[in-house]
Amino acid sequence: MTRSVFPFYVSDISALARSLNTQLAGCDHTPGHLELLNMLARAVGSRNFQHFRAQVIAEKRLMLASEVPAPVDYVALQRLSRYFDANGRLLRWPKKFSHQESCLWVLWSKLPPRKTLSEREVNQLLLANHRFEDPALLRREMKDRKMVTRTRDGREYRRVEKKPPATALALIRFLDGGRNQTGLSAKMKTKSSSAMQIGESSSERRIL
Repeated sequence: MTRSVFPFYVSDISALARSLNTQLAGCDHTPGHLELLNMLARAVGSRNFQHFRAQVIAEKRLMLASEVPAPVDYVALQRLSRYFDANGRLLRWPKKFSHQESCLWVLWSKLPPRKTLSEREVNQLLLANHRFEDPALLRREMKDRKMVTRTRDGREYRRVEKKPPATALALIRFLDGGRNQTGLSAKMKTKSSSAMQIGESSSERRIL
């Protein structure tokens, strides 16, 4: 069962120490785990740990609700999708740094979260998801761009859990089944057509 984590911050460590000292002085026994949690919660202004917990959860929900989704560059998404075959395997290593990054995010998504992998297991997963047979390059790039961690002896790898950029996330979803989603495909075509029309209009103005 996954344990919930509740961050605890104080602006004044001295005030925290005074509050804990006062509360512990009024306790005639060694406080248990829940009692200590309640003391810490009261030291930062909450009624008890349950109140502190509810405050943290509410704050997280409000922050998530207020986040504005980053825009997806559908023209770039269409270009990036051409690096992959019909089965979502990377066909070639892009020359552009920004394209490399997005393609690496797709490979990152193929690694199991919160699991330690051997170098051999990482190689097998990468080989199953690219066509140019260079897992060493991909492992090194993912390590250098902080998408995976690696032990000093190079034997163990773990995926770094973080949210990919908007366009990379859209690419992952598109390759995982979005090719058959008419909505996303239509957006990509519309954006691409709009870009072409803008380019043609600009050319016409230059000619005139």
